[in-house]
Amino acid sequence: MDVEAAKLIGAGLATLGFVGPGIGIGLIWAALINSVGRNPAAAGAITTTAWVSFALVEALAIFALAIALLILFG
Repeated sequence: MDVEAAKLIGAGLATLGFVGPGIGIGLIWAALINSVGRNPAAAGAITTTAWVSFALVEALAIFALAIALLILFG
């Protein structure tokens, strides 16, 4: 197997790291919508927590992207 082909396969496999954060982000926003729908008075506190959770989950996707790019161009 050529080294370039192995890099492409490795970078493609590293992008599988986007699956978990994608599911997590969907669950976060679904929970936010349900929570605000049930208790609109607590929307401010719930929204702040959702944004922090979103940032933490999105960081995992950024790490997966960084690893894929390191494999591809490193």
